[in-house]
Order: sequence, then structure tokens, then C-alpha cells
Amino acid sequence: MTMIEVGGTAFGYDEAGEGPAVVLLHAAIGDRRMWDPQFTALAATHRVIRYDRRGFGETADGPGEYAHYEDLLALLDAWGIEQATLVGASMGGACALDAALAAPERVTRLVLLGSGLTGHTWPDHMQADLTRLMAETVPAERLARYAAREGDVDEADVRAMAEANIRYLVAGPERDVSALPADMVALVREMCEQVYRHDWTAPQWTERIPDTRHRLGEITTPALVVIGTSDARGLVELSHHLAGSLPNAELVELPDTGHLPAMERPDEVTALLRKVLS
Repeated sequence: MTMIEVGGTAFGYDEAGEGPAVVLLHAAIGDRRMWDPQFTALAATHRVIRYDRRGFGETADGPGEYAHYEDLLALLDAWGIEQATLVGASMGGACALDAALAAPERVTRLVLLGSGLTGHTWPDHMQADLTRLMAETVPAERLARYAAREGDVDEADVRAMAEANIRYLVAGPERDVSALPADMVALVREMCEQVYRHDWTAPQWTERIPDTRHRLGEITTPALVVIGTSDARGLVELSHHLAGSLPNAELVELPDTGHLPAMERPDEVTALLRKVLS
């Protein structure tokens, strides 16, 4: 375990290689382990860092008010990195966009895979899907109790939420989980269960939300937007919106791929990253 302390919080991270810096930002349904293939491959030519964001994996959290992108910029300072390529999956992509807007001189390139967007309002059809999925997975009264950190967490609910995320996001609404590699599913399940187990028991904290969604046109950093065509429709739509709104962006669609291309199509994603970084 490698830890670094920033602002009183200890962050778990891994570092390998030498050269221009690349920082890998994980999805909200996982932790830094999702980058295993890319972390190893890119370290042959670059200084590669992956870390667990606040409240994920081995990184602690506590009550207060924070912003993930502020943590990222503070970590760059602590690592002595002036500039880096940011590679973000899902809400890791949102963090990368926030950082590129807050400190554009520090971000050389962006790679956004199935990216989220801070403050984004999901379309009605996706909100309906998620509402139905939650109602089918864990009773509303138990979800409310977990959100309030009241009482013990039922491990069956933790497992159920992880499986729901795997079905809807990781595989995609129109695909069966059997389409995914078994070892990938096992790791996502382990990571996602840890996310919910922590989220339902840890101290509550407040995230500062920047107004990135209305300022995408200001982010002139070269960007590669990658989306799996089997991902949830709202996320596919958002990636098209990002590619059309970022002034210097290219869109790559990966057929028959869900929400975590770096895990499902590791060789293809690594090849895309090498091309961007060359």
C-alpha cells in the first residue's frame, strides 16, 4: 500500500515508469484497480499514477466540504507534477474536466471514457430507468436508512446494488452480463460492493460542484471522447454532447461495449491511449 497525505487526507495510489505524466481517474462504481492493464502497459514510456479518489478504495474520507478536482490538483502538487494527461472513466472523466477548467495550463490532454459531467441533469428516460432499477433492487425505506447512516447494512443489499450496476451499466441495458469476461465481472463486483458498503456507513461529506456543464466551450485541451455503444443511452448521448461541445475533441465509439471500456476492451483502450500519448 502506497499512501500520500494531502490536506489531512491519506490517498492510496500506485506509481510506475518515467516520462511525461499520465494520471488515471477511476469510475464511481470502482477504484484504481480498474486500470490494471493500462497502468502496466503505459508505464513503459510514461510516469503513470492511479489513485483512489476521496471515499473510494484505500482513500479515507471524513465530514466536511471537498471537491474531487481540488484533491486532484493538490495531489499533482504533492507529486511534483506540473502537467499531466488525465484519463478519466465515468465520474473520473467529470473530475478530469473540472480540473481542466480550473487549471488548464496543467492538463496537456484529456481522455474521457464513458464520461460523466459534474452537475449534469440526466435525461428523463435514464432517470426513469434508474428509479425503476433502485425500486427493484433495495426497498426505498432501507435506501433512506442507509443514506442517513442509520443502523447496520445488510450485505444482501450491498450485493444486490453491485449486481444492478453490473447489469445496467457495465454490461449495458440491452446486453446480458454473460457477454463480459468473467474475471472482469468478479473484479467489478468486488469494487462496487466496497463502494456501497463504504458509502452507506462512512461519515457524510459534501462535494463542491463547479459549473462545468455550462463552460465546456472554454476547455480547449485536446480531448479524446470514448464511448461504448452498449452503454446506457443517457451516457452515449452525453459523450456525443461532450464531443460536440469541447472545441478540440474527437469521438471514438467502441461497438458492443459497455460502461467500462478500459476493463472490457483493455487492448483496444491501451492502443488508443498510446496513440494519444505518442
